[in-house]
Amino acid sequence: MKRIFFVLLVLCTGMSHAQVLAERERSKVADEVLSVRFNELLPELMDRSDIDMWVIISREYNEDPVLRTMLPSTWLNARRRTILVFYRDQKNDSIEKLAIARYNIGDNIESAWNKEEQPDQWKALVEIIEKREPSKIGINISENFGIADGLVKTDYDEFIEALPEKYHDKVVSAEKLAIGWIESRTLREMVIFSDLVEITHDIIKEAFSTNVIQPGVTTTDDVVWWMRQKVTNMGMETWFHPTVDIQRSSEKLVDHIAAFSDENGDSVILPGDLVHCDFGISYLNLNTDCQQMAYVLKDDETKAPEFLQEAFRKGNQLQDILTSNFETGLSGNEILRRSLTQAKEKGLKPSIYSHPLGLYGHSAGPTIGMWDQQDGVPGTGDYPLFENTVYAIELNTEVEIPEWGKSVRIMLEEAGFWGEDGFRYVNKRQTDLMLIPSDKAEN
Repeated sequence: MKRIFFVLLVLCTGMSHAQVLAERERSKVADEVLSVRFNELLPELMDRSDIDMWVIISREYNEDPVLRTMLPSTWLNARRRTILVFYRDQKNDSIEKLAIARYNIGDNIESAWNKEEQPDQWKALVEIIEKREPSKIGINISENFGIADGLVKTDYDEFIEALPEKYHDKVVSAEKLAIGWIESRTLREMVIFSDLVEITHDIIKEAFSTNVIQPGVTTTDDVVWWMRQKVTNMGMETWFHPTVDIQRSSEKLVDHIAAFSDENGDSVILPGDLVHCDFGISYLNLNTDCQQMAYVLKDDETKAPEFLQEAFRKGNQLQDILTSNFETGLSGNEILRRSLTQAKEKGLKPSIYSHPLGLYGHSAGPTIGMWDQQDGVPGTGDYPLFENTVYAIELNTEVEIPEWGKSVRIMLEEAGFWGEDGFRYVNKRQTDLMLIPSDKAEN
């Protein structure tokens, strides 16, 4: 029988076009991607961070967030105490990838510990350090970035106790190196990312259609659980519980706190509603995060009212203002400040809360505002923009709608890539409201 490499697992009403790999082939691709990251990306990042030895220590079920991204596809967790050592020799342009563990960690990291010869794991680590005499020993400790702060106190204390005192002043935070590893994308990853964003868009498109929504019957929770089930049936996962909410002419616009919580509750979707979702999926170690909007047509409508279409265009305008301010080396706070200033000069009422996206959904890198911190975010907002990184371009703008006697909030989020050629969306963006016909409108 001919072997099938690619399997598309969708519901009978599925609309997705990008292929979802079967588990065995998914494993193969994930390990190929990891090999490139170790052999091509990691040496560059160690040189950029001026760290020639990186020590990552973790224990089973309490994994360092960085270590989790380094495990081969057949390792779902660390085992016992896992210690990784990466040594960069710039003079010989080489990198060693070692594990003070009983066995190799996949095909990329070689076991460097014979427990029968040296029963003490910490002493085995010290022997590796002494043999290489590094200038700096980076460890994962960070005040501002949780993803880069994965070394727990117990392991830190035992490491420092075992390490000869002459090396103590060489121990430094590997924060910049850890963030670089998490935020940097390779070409192969970006190809995968584009497919993943396409799948995300396709699921939202189907969710906001009469395949799923019957106006006057279907509730927002019905759509939420349909989306989760859809992703599960496709053999993937959501990395957060989706949300679906509505804005309508007869109801007051909720404040930001309610908008970013579950306080809106479950509502029946009706003709004339402005519908919004927040949805993201995980696949091949990457994550998407997307917010899009739709309008439910009334019986006598064939398109959304012009005042809502114009409001949506203002959401796209705010996206353009934000992404036009991306510049390598600028901090997230500086990008935020410039963007908000320009948006207000254009007469918009903006709120920007964009974040790095990739190996984690809320990933490491420059934070560009938070919805409740529009004056900047100390620490994570001070980190600079680097090339070959991806962001969730997440924001909203409030628009006064005289026809409704209230404001609406246009809330958008799309994956965007920053590289040597500037900014681009990973796989397009929404530029028009999706339309959900009512029964009569559909006929």
